[in-house]
Amino acid sequence: MSLSIRILFAVILIPLFNFSQEAELNPPDHIKTIIFKGSNTQESQLPVLRLGEYISLEFDALNGEEDNYYYKIEHYNFDWTPSPLARAEFMVGFDNQRIRNYENSFNTFQIYSHYKLTIPNDRTRSLKVSGNYMIKVFNDYDELVFSRKFMVYENGASVGVNIKRSRNVKFIESKQSVDIVVNATGIRFNNPLQNVKTVIIQNNNLNTAITDLKPQYTIGNELIYKYTNESSFWAGNEYLFFENKDIRAANTGIQSIELKDLYHNYLFTNTVRANKPYTYNPDINGNFLITAIDADNPDIEADYAWIHFSLLAPKMTDGKSIYVYGNFNNYALEDSNKMTYDNASGAYFTELLLKQGFYSYKYVVVDKDNNIDEGAIGGNFYQTENNYKVLVYYRELGARYDKLIGIGEASSVDISN
Repeated sequence: MSLSIRILFAVILIPLFNFSQEAELNPPDHIKTIIFKGSNTQESQLPVLRLGEYISLEFDALNGEEDNYYYKIEHYNFDWTPSPLARAEFMVGFDNQRIRNYENSFNTFQIYSHYKLTIPNDRTRSLKVSGNYMIKVFNDYDELVFSRKFMVYENGASVGVNIKRSRNVKFIESKQSVDIVVNATGIRFNNPLQNVKTVIIQNNNLNTAITDLKPQYTIGNELIYKYTNESSFWAGNEYLFFENKDIRAANTGIQSIELKDLYHNYLFTNTVRANKPYTYNPDINGNFLITAIDADNPDIEADYAWIHFSLLAPKMTDGKSIYVYGNFNNYALEDSNKMTYDNASGAYFTELLLKQGFYSYKYVVVDKDNNIDEGAIGGNFYQTENNYKVLVYYRELGARYDKLIGIGEASSVDISN
């Protein structure tokens, strides 16, 4: 084979084998309050829906220009590399359509346009196959504005999930372990060690998900996962929360109110809880819900306020930083939610522009290598109530994509030894 032919062959092969995992893109500053949910929930959270159910995407554009936005839908493999399926193979209808449903804010200090998209719709009529998907939102210049992941499953297996205290005695007070039993109902597993993939998600946070555990035991068509360390999560602590549905008066978690160009809500100063006893406090595990008092339609009548967070904590060293995050910013680590230390008060501060509602949040420590320690501020307690989802994927012999054949869900409120 000549050198020129070998070079041409290599150039042809590079696009075929150089796929990498695709991450979500978070929006620019003028896009706020991205609410992405399935048909079975009120608050925003990671959508995992049955084939045939609908999803809803909502967001606000704060530039007051009534811009046009368009959406595209992509299908992905289990590991979030692009699948080879053409659109006609996973979709009935068309995407790359303008989001036509939008309204302007009413009686608010902060003007904004509220956009809403529901799928299926008259143009994107249905999704045909299960698996991983990503919806991408573009502007008039075909520039990607933001993207969000979601999953569609079919009923091919039942997934039993049990939450246990860690089997490792070293972490019995601070970790929770997830046991899984998968029973195929409509298929027969072929080579499950290679073809069955699992994803375990804690509190809808894909950043901390555990992926691709292999079954330890197989009994017929039943797969059993009972790991000591590999399927365990740091338990964390209950999320902190605040509510400002009445933007003109102090609500839950809010110490004081001030009106400038917009309302400013100052939260009570939080403290480090890592060395304090665990206290149960019901929460919504990092999610948020838009709500406003005396508003017929909070989508366009809820206002925006600057929320001032403060944390009394020692100054971080060795390049470590503190961030405040939750589903309200898709668990992102960005300059906007990075906290600044004030030497005079001995506390960390930051402020975020958020729409009225109920929000749960937590403080996390990030080192110079971007490793996240979610328990450094809040602590890790096995009693903490966390939500767990287990997704099971299967690729049949000769298939070109990974099916999502089952989902199991459990709460650690029922944790056992």
